[in-house]
Amino acid sequence: MTFTLALVGRPNVGKSTLFNRLVGKRLALVDDQPGVTRDLREGAARLGDLEFTVIDTAGLEEATDDSLQGRMRRLTERAVGMADACLFMLDARVGVTPSDQVFADILRRSGTTVIVAANKSESNASEAGVIEAYGLGLGDPVALSGEHGEGMGDLHARLAPLIEAKAEADDDSLPQTDLDIEAEADNKPMQVAVVGRPNAGKSTLINRILGEDRLLTGPEAGITRDAISLTVDWDGTPMRLFDTAGMRKKAKVQEKLEKLSVSDGLRAVKFAEVVVVLLDAAIPFEQQDLRIADLAEREGRAVVVAVNKWDIEEDRQGKLKALKDAFDRLLPQLKGAPLVTVSAKTGRGLDRLHAAILKAHEVWNRRVPTAALNRWLEGMVAAHPPPAPQGKRIKLRYATQAKTRPPGFVVMCSHPDKMPESYRRYLVNGLRADFDMPGTPIRLTLRGQSDKNPYKGRKKPGPSKLRKHLQGPKP
Repeated sequence: MTFTLALVGRPNVGKSTLFNRLVGKRLALVDDQPGVTRDLREGAARLGDLEFTVIDTAGLEEATDDSLQGRMRRLTERAVGMADACLFMLDARVGVTPSDQVFADILRRSGTTVIVAANKSESNASEAGVIEAYGLGLGDPVALSGEHGEGMGDLHARLAPLIEAKAEADDDSLPQTDLDIEAEADNKPMQVAVVGRPNAGKSTLINRILGEDRLLTGPEAGITRDAISLTVDWDGTPMRLFDTAGMRKKAKVQEKLEKLSVSDGLRAVKFAEVVVVLLDAAIPFEQQDLRIADLAEREGRAVVVAVNKWDIEEDRQGKLKALKDAFDRLLPQLKGAPLVTVSAKTGRGLDRLHAAILKAHEVWNRRVPTAALNRWLEGMVAAHPPPAPQGKRIKLRYATQAKTRPPGFVVMCSHPDKMPESYRRYLVNGLRADFDMPGTPIRLTLRGQSDKNPYKGRKKPGPSKLRKHLQGPKP
């Protein structure tokens, strides 16, 4: 395993800013408001020639009860136990606070290697804070600025011997063979995003799949803010699961932080291969649920609809029939997509959800042979010929599959601009039914092919020109 560094400290000391600098991407949400980060976010970090895993944690709070702050603190303490070393971050402009003293004692008792970092040290106003950091008794502090990139060389010097010692002691640090690398390429994890309205149970569902309380959960709506990705081997299938923030109606999203959270979730949808739209069994298929499912379809992702909190439903047979009828009526563009009932609390239905995700991913990658596709096209035209707008018959010549993920088809025809939308839907529905592609988005492109003879109207060469052409150039 690689060396793991946990970034810990009070809220708003710059942990997420430094995390983004170390991973080289703006993955973690950053805002002036304290307490933005709530979940643990892992990333592959690089600092010069050093490569390691960095964990961004929630700001340490003094609460120890079951409140949201207390649960965030326990999650951060768990990250400290997982990590090989902790970077205890202070705000050098503020100096050492009583809370910093409390958390320094906690880290000292944990037995984990601790490096003190006096962040925001880019100005002269931070010198006093750096000097105060010596008094924590955790070694010499590193003065740095996560926002401006200052002090990264000093941090490198402190981390290098720790990472080297970890590599020497770890059996996994041996170089990979070609077979190992090939196996990793074959087992590239499937990208699965779980999306839905706030409080639908997305984090609880992923925790149940992982078999541990890795994500922060609770009765409060909108706990998740970042789109957190977690790698798991789910019943033999390598997957990267994305937990996203709950998406409310656009008119209700006013705060800047919530806008950033929703934007982060939308980005996860674009990078995913399969999108699980999680509904609440008590209030399924609300307007926002339909918008989220339609977004996933427009982005070309394979879609699985999961109805959560099924364990508290009483009339399950009647409710399931009503759900299927509503699904077919409200989401015709996803006709045939899997509809699965689950309980994130008890774990019931997760085997069906796993099978539905694999099936949706397989259909999303399906390729149809060109010969079979053209036989199908002939049958479709024979059963229902295309219209003749303004007396001009539209001729469908041949079809081919141009891409997968999602399946994309090209049909060469005359007058593609005059093809009515109803006939295009007829072809798409035929592809979906005849080649067993339920629920997956299908892209159909019509391209024109002229009936004109390309040589019509061209003058034939005269005898003299023909003779010169046959004789060739003079020597």
